[in-house]
Amino acid sequence: MSARSFGASRRKVLRVLAAAALGASAAAALAQTSRPDRSGRAARQPRLVTVGGAITEIVYLLGVEEQLVGTDSTSLYPDPALRTPKVGYQRALSAEGLLSLRPDAIIATTEAGPPVVLDQVRSAGVKVELIASDHSWAEVQRKVAAVGRAAGREAAARELQARLDGEWAEVQRLVEASPVRRPKVLFVLSHSGSPQVSGSGTAADAVIRFAGGINCMTGFQGYRPMTAEAMASAAPDLILTSSQSIDAHGGAAKFWDRPELALTPAFRKRSLVTQDALLLLGFGPRLPGAIRELHARMREA
Repeated sequence: MSARSFGASRRKVLRVLAAAALGASAAAALAQTSRPDRSGRAARQPRLVTVGGAITEIVYLLGVEEQLVGTDSTSLYPDPALRTPKVGYQRALSAEGLLSLRPDAIIATTEAGPPVVLDQVRSAGVKVELIASDHSWAEVQRKVAAVGRAAGREAAARELQARLDGEWAEVQRLVEASPVRRPKVLFVLSHSGSPQVSGSGTAADAVIRFAGGINCMTGFQGYRPMTAEAMASAAPDLILTSSQSIDAHGGAAKFWDRPELALTPAFRKRSLVTQDALLLLGFGPRLPGAIRELHARMREA
C-alpha cells in the first residue's frame, strides 16, 4: 500500500471513530436531559435554575438533578450542588448570567432579585416562579410543589410532601408534649461584619418558636446590631447561632469573648447552640430534623 493510500485509509478510520464518539456523547447528553413520554419517545426535560439552597435540596430529593443547570451561592447541600454552575447571590442576580445557562425555568423565593433582572429574564421567555417566603411550614410545601411543577414531577412531589408532612406533624407533637420550660433564646448572626440579633418576622424567630423557645428580641422587625444595652435587657437563657458565625469568630471561645454577651445569663452557663445556617434558616425539607435537634438542645441547656 502506498503512503498516500495508507494516509487516506487512516483518515477514513479516524472519521468513523470520531462519528461513533460523537454519537455516544449525544446519546449520553440525551439520556441526561430526556425521559420517555407515554408513547415511549424521549421527551426533552426542562432545564432548571434554582435560587435558594432549600429549593436546590428538593431537586435532589426528587431525583431530577440532571435537569439542574445552575444554582445560587446558597446552594451548598447536598455535596453535588457545590459543583453546579453558580449564578451568584440570590439578591444580586444578573440577567446575563442566568440566560447564559439557557434555562426553561427559574425557581426562587420572593427574596431573589433585583426585580428588574427577573423582568428581563421573563422577557426572554424564561418562566420565573417566585415562592412566597413567610417562614412557615406552608413555605416548605410551596417549594416542593413548585419544583415538582417545573420539573414535570408533580406526582413525585406529592409523595415527598406527604412524607415531610408526617415528619413535621411528629415534631410538632414532640414539642407540644414536652414538659420543658420555654427558654429565652437570642439568635446572633455574625458571618461577617458586626453581629446582628434577630427580631420578629425573621426565620430565626420562627424556628425558635417552632422548637418551643421564646425569642427574647421581639420589640422590632428584622435584624439589628447587637449592643450591650440590648443584651442586658433581653437576658437570654441560651444563645443560638449558625456554625458559620462560630467559624467566622475563630471558634466558640472567641465568640464568647464578645463583651456584650458577658451581660447575659447564657454567658454564665455558656449556653450555646449552633446549627448550619442553611439547615436552621433555609426552610427546606430538613426543617423537621432541624427543629427536633434544636428542641433537644434546648432541653439540655
